[in-house]
Amino acid sequence: MGRAFQNRKESMAKTSDQKAKVYSKYGREIYVCAKSGGVDPNGNLALRSMIDRAKKDQVPSHVIDKALDKAKGGGGEDFDTARYEGYGPGSTMVIVDCLSDNPNRTFGDVRTCFNKVKAKIGTQGSVSHMFDHSAIFSFSGDEEEALEALMMADVDVTDIENEEGKITVFAPHTDYGKAKTALTEAFEGIEFDVDEIQFVPQNMTPIDAEAAEQFERFLDMLNDLDDVQNVYHNAEY
Repeated sequence: MGRAFQNRKESMAKTSDQKAKVYSKYGREIYVCAKSGGVDPNGNLALRSMIDRAKKDQVPSHVIDKALDKAKGGGGEDFDTARYEGYGPGSTMVIVDCLSDNPNRTFGDVRTCFNKVKAKIGTQGSVSHMFDHSAIFSFSGDEEEALEALMMADVDVTDIENEEGKITVFAPHTDYGKAKTALTEAFEGIEFDVDEIQFVPQNMTPIDAEAAEQFERFLDMLNDLDDVQNVYHNAEY
């Protein structure tokens, strides 16, 4: 499962080079996270994680502060989460997570992306059952010590990898808070290379060069949509 996650991260890496889009998406997600769970990162673990990720992706402080100030005001946009599933080029499986203030517009935009590459948008649950909704943490440390700390915290670890001292832990997304707290307490000054909740494909689907070209075009169209926050897939190039 870890290798599948790494493959997906590598194939999606190029989509993070559009700085303006990255800033906009982080700003929106920080705003929603702060509005729903409070603007104090010390009392809102999800917000603290989101801010840490934004800083690692070199999102300027003024973008983060603006999103927090907007959440403090109590007004502003009313965003809802929306998730769309379907089949992409080469019989791949795709999950598209969005934050939208107009679900009808967002669904239409996402469906158009599917249609343009002759892909098929499906119903809720059509492909998500083939993904694990996982909390993922990657850091430098000791595998046995990490596993012991997680077990003591009653975290249901689904997978753990150790590559030359780089530990990657996979756990159910519902155990995110418990897992992060346990690791933070077990390793003083821990710095996470990955600290996210992701959909990790259970199996990868190899695609040929022609399908890969179509799939790249498909990803570009999706990531150009302001409402799209994350795209998960099982394509293997």
